[in-house]
Amino acid sequence: MIYEIEDTSKVKELYDGWQETLIFSCMQNVMGKIYVTDLEQPKSAFAFVGCFGFYAGEPNRELVFNKPDGFVIMVPQNEKWAALIEECYPSSKRVTRYAIKKDTTFDVKMLREEINKLPDGYELKKIDAGIYDQCFENPATEDFVSAFGSKEKYLQIGRGMVITKNGTIVSGASSYTRYNEGIEIEVDTVEPERRKHLATIACAALILNCLDEGLYPSWDAQNMNSVHLAEKLGYEFDHEYIAYEVV
Repeated sequence: MIYEIEDTSKVKELYDGWQETLIFSCMQNVMGKIYVTDLEQPKSAFAFVGCFGFYAGEPNRELVFNKPDGFVIMVPQNEKWAALIEECYPSSKRVTRYAIKKDTTFDVKMLREEINKLPDGYELKKIDAGIYDQCFENPATEDFVSAFGSKEKYLQIGRGMVITKNGTIVSGASSYTRYNEGIEIEVDTVEPERRKHLATIACAALILNCLDEGLYPSWDAQNMNSVHLAEKLGYEFDHEYIAYEVV
């Protein structure tokens, strides 16, 4: 039997040392959920937010088999969990992701200079109630807001910047998730507008907004292009890790 645990202190030790802000979101009960098979003395846990799931503790087949509906990126704590995921989902895709250090000291002057490079014909805007709705009009921008579950929750705790052209969102950077001390950045640009420096500008604006509020803008990279963009903004690469894409 699988249960959603509300007292996340009971699984704290299982996730100790795992520096992933999506786990922080779940542990802090800001967003996301944590599932266990034993509410009193859990030995295994599955933290899930957005489309990411993090498996910790003793490998548990029941937790792996009972995944949420749809596409899930499963992140194993170790190779034993990885082997179990491969066994349960033979068609899963094993991928390498890239963790970025979470103690960045940003060059504010440089970030402001990046914003000043916004090309003519484009506008930089905060994600407000109207922009929130527009984000769902394109798969490239949907994840800017989708993990929050409602417009009200995003406007309350989410943070985001988009670049528009002729009133249409063409690029942006937003909080994929939120935890008490900061956000996890989601960035994308629609295909025809890529390689125009727009993602860099949107990220610079979002990072500055976060710094103004005392929030940390955390970054995790799906690929090396994302790593290079992060480094351009002042972040430092930390380490590779394995994940599984499961439909």
